[in-house]
Amino acid sequence: MPKIMALDLGDQWVGIALSDTSLIFAKPNTTVNINDIEEFLSNFIEKENIKEIVIGYPKTLRGTESEQTLKVLNWKSQVEKKFPEIKFVLWDERLSSKRAAALKPAKTKDEKLKSHAIAAAFILDSYLSFLSSRI
Repeated sequence: MPKIMALDLGDQWVGIALSDTSLIFAKPNTTVNINDIEEFLSNFIEKENIKEIVIGYPKTLRGTESEQTLKVLNWKSQVEKKFPEIKFVLWDERLSSKRAAALKPAKTKDEKLKSHAIAAAFILDSYLSFLSSRI
């Protein structure tokens, strides 16, 4: 069964979360350097049977676009060309990083890296809840 992946894109790091095959649970997976993300996706998509990728869409708290929003839109259009078989979905990520930081404040680099994956899991959890409410 296919899974859904979520990405929390940052300037340097990308947090990654993965659903289970029943599309109920979102679990933090890993954090990848932004320079390595396309290679990571090339390997991970097939290995984990990914058919859909949810990308955190960073609107401001007022719902407007920021410089980071435009970076995400640009990146999405690039990877859609590289992975045409994958459905890419933008999903509101407001406060996901703050929620991840509040869960366990990062004191070390490893904890900070893990917080990106936790933020991606919050994004994915919200998306999975939306999908289940449509049934």
